[in-house]
Amino acid sequence: MRLHRLRDRSGVRVQDRLVWQAASLLLAYPDDGLTGRLDTVAELLGHVAGPAGELLGHTAAALRAREPMAAAMDYVATFDLRRRATMYLTYWTAGDTRNRGREMLAFATAYREAGVPPPIGEAPDYLPVVLEFAATVDPGAGRRLLSAHRVPLDVLRGALADAGSPYAPTVAAVCATLPVATDQEARRADRLAKIGPPAEAVGLQAFTLTVPPRRQEGAPSV
Repeated sequence: MRLHRLRDRSGVRVQDRLVWQAASLLLAYPDDGLTGRLDTVAELLGHVAGPAGELLGHTAAALRAREPMAAAMDYVATFDLRRRATMYLTYWTAGDTRNRGREMLAFATAYREAGVPPPIGEAPDYLPVVLEFAATVDPGAGRRLLSAHRVPLDVLRGALADAGSPYAPTVAAVCATLPVATDQEARRADRLAKIGPPAEAVGLQAFTLTVPPRRQEGAPSV
């Protein structure tokens, strides 16, 4: 049986886990470890068949072709200066409201139930963290978290595509591992992209959002 058809004990395709692992590495801040991560991605892509491999390969090639400083500046401009391109998934489902803390707790609880502690220096809903968890710790729980946040992923994918970002193909590859978005999800993603997330600056404490390989900076301004 071909690798892309194999499934693990949770019923998740092995190829999906490879896509998630590669995406987690590609979406990390392009620091001094970028070359090593791109080499790892190249190895992973040797086992990823079809469009997903091509999509991830586009991002990998673009990053490998960029000068390190230019790649870092582009990353900051893309993910830190554009709220529509934030990789904090609960921002789109809860915004700056009291509900966001509860939704982040759902991620942290999933990690603990899988036997690993939540990240210390990063928010548990940060997309590269979620992808790493899904790829290497608990694929079933990871898929459920990603699927439950399909709308934020679609908003992010659309924002990156509109900006012509080299990261857009990677998020598209992640979306392709999930069930096809329903009409309701598509309408909700379109609405959020136009008007933004819920707003209520009450009862939410600020989070310190810094985890390797991400640079030492805070969450995007909301």
